[in-house]
Amino acid sequence: MSQAKSYAAFSADKPLAPFTFDRREPRPDDVAIEILYCGVCHSDLHFARNDWGMSQYPVVPGHEIVGRVTAVGSDVSRFKAGDLVGVGCMVDSCRTCSACKDGVEQYCLEGFTMTYGSPDRQDGTLTQGGYSDSIVVSEHFVLQMPDGIDLASAAPILCAGITTYSPLKHHGVGKGHKVGIIGMGGLGHMGVKLAKALGAEVTVFTRSEAKVEEAKRNGADHVVVSSDQAQMDAVAETFDFMLDTVPVQHDLNPYLTSLKYDGTHILVGLLEPIEPAIEAFNLVFKRRVVAGSLIGGIAETEELLKLCAEQNITCDIEMLGINKINEGFERMEKGDVRYRFVIDMATLKNTAA
Repeated sequence: MSQAKSYAAFSADKPLAPFTFDRREPRPDDVAIEILYCGVCHSDLHFARNDWGMSQYPVVPGHEIVGRVTAVGSDVSRFKAGDLVGVGCMVDSCRTCSACKDGVEQYCLEGFTMTYGSPDRQDGTLTQGGYSDSIVVSEHFVLQMPDGIDLASAAPILCAGITTYSPLKHHGVGKGHKVGIIGMGGLGHMGVKLAKALGAEVTVFTRSEAKVEEAKRNGADHVVVSSDQAQMDAVAETFDFMLDTVPVQHDLNPYLTSLKYDGTHILVGLLEPIEPAIEAFNLVFKRRVVAGSLIGGIAETEELLKLCAEQNITCDIEMLGINKINEGFERMEKGDVRYRFVIDMATLKNTAA
């Protein structure tokens, strides 16, 4: 085993603090990685504070990982020492069920193994994530970073990017479609860029007048201030798709009425009960659909990385020292980040753990 330095949550009500733990020696199919950058996802905050009631402590968050290969197991064929790679939200799955065979490991019928906070499928130890200086991951779940991609801004593509790209691809979004993006945060701003890259006409829905110009700078064709009823009325029955990135409870009904018949409202941010309730009239009388989507498969994520490299699509980031992670969490809660924090793991070297 090798020792890893990290920052971990030790309980739901305490700040993250330095933590040293053992990483396993590489198995025959493993890739050992020195972590260079790790994005900060809102899920990290939820998990650190046990908002979903499933956290076990101590836990090292982080599932938007970019690093350099330091060693590989004897059976590894795709990677070698020195390669630049990524690790997203999954580090294992059963690999044999219909979902895994279809390349959508995130829907593994046995449940995928999360990058942190999950029992390892072989030895039962708790997985620990990317707020650390190293990680060891099975080759199948390691992503090749394309030449020319900016490594720091690519880190959030492994969660925020694929979370928005996967449903757009699955539902066939392309040229001629009108897509509404609800919310203009870490997910929303990537949704705008990726829907545009796929050829759609994109409208951002935001409750804040202050985000109108931000949305346009990120490529939105139009912006609707959803708190303005006149603006909402003007776009009734307009859109083919709504990509809903809002992570807290909100009223879906006004957005459903903005969809054409056969329109689809896709949830990628909300993991709570839908409140207020959906009015069935809004679905039945226009054959509309409310759908959900979770991250993306490994092959699809590599496809997205190549697209981003080819079209110079990046996540808007703010770099963060690991010693500032608790301040970062506080700012993230307030929405004070445009649009994703990324930790420079070089800052961990001078941290006592």
